[in-house]
Amino acid sequence: MNTSEFKVKGEDLMRKIRELIEEGNVNRIIIKDNSGKVYIEIPVTLGVIGALIAPVLAAVGALAAWAADFTIEVIRRDQ
Repeated sequence: MNTSEFKVKGEDLMRKIRELIEEGNVNRIIIKDNSGKVYIEIPVTLGVIGALIAPVLAAVGALAAWAADFTIEVIRRDQ
């Protein structure tokens, strides 16, 4: 597994999450605040596409509305 982190503002959170999901090589996305508190963990699998991801994106949208700074931790499958 390969891990990386991105710092984003609230208004960019939804865009970045969608980009990561579309990449296809992501196993899990973890959204945290600046102090490291985990707000949501998103398991991203081939089966979590379309209607199943909609409620997760709604939750991410609610977080983005806070317009805070977030850290996105991305866990990828090894190539």
